[in-house]
Amino acid sequence: MTAPMGLLLLDTNVLLHLVRGNAFGRSLDAAYGLRARSERPLISVVTVGEILSLAKKFGWGEEKRLRMLELLGELVVVDIHSNSVLQKYSEIDHYLETNGRSVGDNDTWIAATAAATAATLLTSPPTRTSTPSPAPSSRASTSIRRRPRRPRRERDGRDAV
Repeated sequence: MTAPMGLLLLDTNVLLHLVRGNAFGRSLDAAYGLRARSERPLISVVTVGEILSLAKKFGWGEEKRLRMLELLGELVVVDIHSNSVLQKYSEIDHYLETNGRSVGDNDTWIAATAAATAATLLTSPPTRTSTPSPAPSSRASTSIRRRPRRPRRERDGRDAV
Protein backbone atom coordinates (compact mmCIF):
# COMPACT_ATOMS: atom_id res chain seq x y z
CA MET A 1 0.00 0.00 0.00
CA THR A 2 1.36 3.41 -0.93
CA ALA A 3 0.96 6.20 1.60
CA PRO A 4 -0.98 9.21 0.32
CA MET A 5 1.07 12.27 -0.46
CA GLY A 6 0.30 15.58 1.23
CA LEU A 7 -1.30 16.31 4.54
CA LEU A 8 -3.10 13.64 6.55
CA LEU A 9 -5.73 14.33 9.18
CA LEU A 10 -6.21 11.43 11.60
CA ASP A 11 -9.68 10.43 12.69
CA THR A 12 -10.26 9.60 16.35
CA ASN A 13 -10.45 5.84 15.72
CA VAL A 14 -7.00 5.93 14.09
CA LEU A 15 -5.57 7.86 17.03
CA LEU A 16 -7.14 5.32 19.39
CA HIS A 17 -5.33 2.43 17.66
CA LEU A 18 -2.04 4.35 17.75
CA VAL A 19 -2.36 5.06 21.48
CA ARG A 20 -3.20 1.44 22.19
CA GLY A 21 -0.05 0.43 20.30
CA ASN A 22 -1.80 -2.72 19.09
CA ALA A 23 -0.94 -4.58 15.89
CA PHE A 24 -3.53 -2.61 13.95
CA GLY A 25 -2.09 0.69 15.21
CA ARG A 26 1.43 -0.40 14.28
CA SER A 27 0.24 -1.42 10.81
CA LEU A 28 -1.39 2.01 10.37
CA ASP A 29 1.84 3.72 11.37
CA ALA A 30 3.90 1.56 9.01
CA ALA A 31 1.47 1.69 6.06
CA TYR A 32 1.07 5.45 6.12
CA GLY A 33 4.45 6.44 7.56
CA LEU A 34 2.71 8.49 10.23
CA ARG A 35 5.77 9.14 12.39
CA ALA A 36 8.23 9.22 9.49
CA ARG A 37 6.40 11.82 7.37
CA SER A 38 8.10 15.13 6.73
CA GLU A 39 4.79 16.90 7.48
CA ARG A 40 3.35 15.93 10.84
CA PRO A 41 -0.19 14.56 10.62
CA LEU A 42 -3.05 16.82 11.67
CA ILE A 43 -5.90 16.17 14.08
CA SER A 44 -8.99 18.22 14.77
CA VAL A 45 -9.41 19.72 18.21
CA VAL A 46 -12.61 17.63 18.26
CA THR A 47 -10.42 14.50 18.16
CA VAL A 48 -8.48 15.79 21.18
CA GLY A 49 -11.75 16.08 23.12
CA GLU A 50 -12.90 12.65 22.01
CA ILE A 51 -9.63 10.89 22.91
CA LEU A 52 -9.50 12.59 26.34
CA SER A 53 -13.08 11.46 26.95
CA LEU A 54 -12.30 7.90 25.81
CA ALA A 55 -9.30 7.76 28.17
CA LYS A 56 -11.66 8.46 31.08
CA LYS A 57 -14.38 6.15 29.77
CA PHE A 58 -11.95 3.24 29.33
CA GLY A 59 -10.18 3.94 32.63
CA TRP A 60 -6.72 4.24 31.06
CA GLY A 61 -3.86 4.00 33.50
CA GLU A 62 -1.00 6.45 33.84
CA GLU A 63 1.20 4.74 31.23
CA LYS A 64 -1.44 4.79 28.50
CA ARG A 65 -2.47 8.39 29.31
CA LEU A 66 1.18 9.45 29.04
CA ARG A 67 1.46 7.65 25.70
CA MET A 68 -1.67 9.50 24.55
CA LEU A 69 -0.27 12.89 25.60
CA GLU A 70 3.06 12.11 23.93
CA LEU A 71 1.28 11.22 20.69
CA LEU A 72 -0.89 14.34 20.87
CA GLY A 73 2.33 16.36 21.20
CA GLU A 74 3.60 14.88 17.91
CA LEU A 75 0.53 15.97 15.95
CA VAL A 76 -0.68 19.35 14.72
CA VAL A 77 -4.00 20.28 16.33
CA VAL A 78 -6.36 22.27 14.09
CA ASP A 79 -9.00 24.44 15.75
CA ILE A 80 -12.55 24.47 14.37
CA HIS A 81 -13.15 28.17 15.01
CA SER A 82 -11.92 29.36 11.62
CA ASN A 83 -14.10 30.62 8.80
CA SER A 84 -12.87 27.88 6.44
CA VAL A 85 -13.72 25.04 8.86
CA LEU A 86 -17.08 26.59 9.73
CA GLN A 87 -17.94 27.00 6.03
CA LYS A 88 -16.93 23.39 5.24
CA TYR A 89 -18.99 22.16 8.20
CA SER A 90 -22.08 23.91 6.85
CA GLU A 91 -21.49 22.49 3.35
CA ILE A 92 -20.93 18.92 4.56
CA ASP A 93 -23.82 18.99 7.03
CA HIS A 94 -26.16 20.39 4.36
CA TYR A 95 -25.01 17.77 1.83
CA LEU A 96 -25.55 14.93 4.31
CA GLU A 97 -28.99 16.13 5.34
CA THR A 98 -30.24 16.78 1.81
CA ASN A 99 -29.03 13.34 0.70
CA GLY A 100 -30.55 11.45 3.62
CA ARG A 101 -27.18 10.53 5.13
CA SER A 102 -26.04 11.08 8.65
CA VAL A 103 -22.89 10.82 10.70
CA GLY A 104 -22.24 12.14 14.17
CA ASP A 105 -21.73 15.87 14.61
CA ASN A 106 -18.14 15.24 15.76
CA ASP A 107 -17.47 13.26 12.59
CA THR A 108 -18.83 16.15 10.54
CA TRP A 109 -16.48 18.57 12.36
CA ILE A 110 -13.53 16.26 11.70
CA ALA A 111 -14.43 15.94 8.01
CA ALA A 112 -14.83 19.73 7.79
CA THR A 113 -11.40 20.19 9.34
CA ALA A 114 -9.87 17.82 6.77
CA ALA A 115 -11.64 19.59 3.90
CA ALA A 116 -10.64 23.07 5.12
CA THR A 117 -6.98 22.06 5.42
CA ALA A 118 -6.99 20.11 2.12
CA ALA A 119 -5.83 17.06 4.08
CA THR A 120 -6.70 13.44 3.41
CA LEU A 121 -8.86 12.12 6.25
CA LEU A 122 -7.40 8.83 7.48
CA THR A 123 -10.09 6.77 9.15
CA SER A 124 -10.75 3.11 9.73
CA PRO A 125 -13.92 1.04 9.81
CA PRO A 126 -15.28 0.00 13.19
CA THR A 127 -13.86 -3.52 12.80
CA ARG A 128 -10.20 -4.06 13.62
CA THR A 129 -9.69 -6.63 10.89
CA SER A 130 -10.33 -4.22 8.04
CA THR A 131 -7.58 -2.44 6.18
CA PRO A 132 -7.44 1.29 6.99
CA SER A 133 -8.04 3.66 4.13
CA PRO A 134 -7.96 7.37 3.53
CA ALA A 135 -11.36 8.94 3.10
CA PRO A 136 -11.72 11.82 0.65
CA SER A 137 -11.42 15.01 2.66
CA SER A 138 -14.53 16.51 1.12
CA ARG A 139 -16.90 13.96 2.63
CA ALA A 140 -17.32 12.17 5.91
CA SER A 141 -16.59 8.49 6.38
CA THR A 142 -19.66 6.36 5.75
CA SER A 143 -18.59 3.66 8.19
CA ILE A 144 -19.73 5.64 11.22
CA ARG A 145 -23.40 6.10 12.01
CA ARG A 146 -25.15 8.34 14.47
CA ARG A 147 -28.47 8.10 16.19
CA PRO A 148 -31.39 9.41 14.16
CA ARG A 149 -32.31 12.99 14.95
CA ARG A 150 -35.39 13.59 17.02
CA PRO A 151 -38.23 15.37 15.25
CA ARG A 152 -38.18 19.13 15.66
CA ARG A 153 -40.89 20.39 17.95
CA GLU A 154 -43.07 23.39 17.39
CA ARG A 155 -43.43 25.84 20.28
CA ASP A 156 -46.65 24.14 21.36
CA GLY A 157 -44.90 20.74 21.63
CA ARG A 158 -46.25 19.19 18.39
CA ASP A 159 -43.85 17.58 15.90
CA ALA A 160 -42.85 19.89 13.06
CA VAL A 161 -43.61 18.76 9.54
